[in-house]
Amino acid sequence: MPDHLFYQSAVKLPTIARAQGVYAWDVDGKRYVDACSGAIVAQIGHGHPAVRAAMLDQLDKVAFAYRTQFENQPALDLAQRLVDLGGGRFDRVFFSSGGSESVESALKIARQYWVCRGEPQRKVFIARKPSYHGATMGALSMTSYTPLTQPFAPMFPLYPKVASPTQYRVPAGRSVAEHALACADELEAAILEAGAAHVAAFIAEPIGGASTGAEVPHAGYFSRIREICSRHGVLLILDEVMTGMGRTGRWFGYEHWDVRADIVCLAKGLGAGYYPVSAIMTRAEVTDPVLAAGGFQHGYTYAGNPLASATALAVIDVIEREGLVENAASTGAYLLQSLEQLASRHGFIGDVRGRGFLLAVEYVADRASKEPFAPALCFGDAITRAARDCGLIVYPRKSLMGETGDHTLIAPPLITTPAQCDEIVDLLDAACTAVQRTADAR
Repeated sequence: MPDHLFYQSAVKLPTIARAQGVYAWDVDGKRYVDACSGAIVAQIGHGHPAVRAAMLDQLDKVAFAYRTQFENQPALDLAQRLVDLGGGRFDRVFFSSGGSESVESALKIARQYWVCRGEPQRKVFIARKPSYHGATMGALSMTSYTPLTQPFAPMFPLYPKVASPTQYRVPAGRSVAEHALACADELEAAILEAGAAHVAAFIAEPIGGASTGAEVPHAGYFSRIREICSRHGVLLILDEVMTGMGRTGRWFGYEHWDVRADIVCLAKGLGAGYYPVSAIMTRAEVTDPVLAAGGFQHGYTYAGNPLASATALAVIDVIEREGLVENAASTGAYLLQSLEQLASRHGFIGDVRGRGFLLAVEYVADRASKEPFAPALCFGDAITRAARDCGLIVYPRKSLMGETGDHTLIAPPLITTPAQCDEIVDLLDAACTAVQRTADAR
């Protein structure tokens, strides 16, 4: 039978039949450990009965209501729940369906805020390199990941990009702390070059996601970023699409440094893979001038969908009731330590990093120099294939602008136990051994 479906490549993959907890099975009965929550989405694992019950209950009431015609109680309740989880930092919530849409919404509310403030010249957005903020055109214009941006670069503005802070590849002569502050100071230089009166916002992930492989900035980085943004009147947008909803051992990644954002983007773990849902949280100071001036000129068909909202509420209930934020912190620390032990057994593992259940392993051709593997070797893809053969699903990307610097994200569901962490590490160990054996045989 011909295969009419296409995505990003022509690679033939196994067909999934069912999933439960941290495991999935294909149509041939082979079992896999989902060590990356799909695309860092399946926050509470697969097949949770409480979420199923909540979805069925909502289906028996109403699955869809359009936001210009009706309010719906699940959306109102979810907005309140998110504001409560934010600890009083935010006052308003806007819903959408996915991470890219969340980032688009953040960019547009920031832009319209400045228009309503009488500063329409503020149209410059600054982001980091490397970075990934989504696949839609506005989100892509914030992204610095060459394979994804290069074909479409003529179609969007070339906004300024500043260095992402790294604690792994620190330039010679700098300490980690000095490098973090130097990266932050690049933001100020970019603001001054563009003219502070022209800059609308700066966007960043609290902890790096796919584009940098769970890079955790030095503690001094975000306090300097916040000070720079405040001094120049620039809005700070934090992209928590991957880090939010407990993934890093806190409800939100910004809590690790108590950084005060103006807008926060949420997705992925909010619906945990059960139904598409995303959101931005922002302060009334940003939103209310826009609403008073005639409204936010933006929206999506499924914004505030009652089924999506009921699903997200059930997900949050599970995370709270089962102590999954705390488990991400404690068991994630155990998994990090286990991956560090794995690195001692494989010389091509150059770095292990991350927080909670957002971790990464970076591979290098030479550990001392941190030289990455040549792109032609597709080393990360080889690890991914070997892991799949062993029954382990991981998430491969490249840390250096998407061109090289192979890394594997290890981000299992927040329900993962220490014993399942051991299983993940053992299977990754087997995959690494298989790749090494193949390389030695050449």
